[in-house]
Amino acid sequence: ASGMSPCPLALDLKEWGTLATISGKNTITNERAIILIANVHALMVGLAATISPNSFADTLLLDPNHPMYEWQMERNSKLGGVMPNLGKMGVTPEAELANGRMAMMGIITCIAYSGIQGQSMIDTINEWVGGAYF
Repeated sequence: ASGMSPCPLALDLKEWGTLATISGKNTITNERAIILIANVHALMVGLAATISPNSFADTLLLDPNHPMYEWQMERNSKLGGVMPNLGKMGVTPEAELANGRMAMMGIITCIAYSGIQGQSMIDTINEWVGGAYF
């Protein structure tokens, strides 16, 4: 237990039913249930973003009749530069560009660190989050 959740005890099978089981009669801890829900939430947000593209989405997924299509085509014809202008607050194309670059840097760092240490990416991520996964 990492001490990050208030109750590291196993979930009660009578209260939670099959949601609390890994396989058979072994139950998961409250801490692992929180991590599981967070991962499911991230998956669902990703699916929603894929299914319902917004005006910042890739033009391959955007309808040519969409009101933002011309703006998208113009934006895609320009380079973002080394550091995009982050002077505007909120969800802006510049912020999305910066977030995407940081995510790519994180994935590359995780792959490189895993290769150097000779361990799987899951073990690397578990190490980075203080052993919260297992």
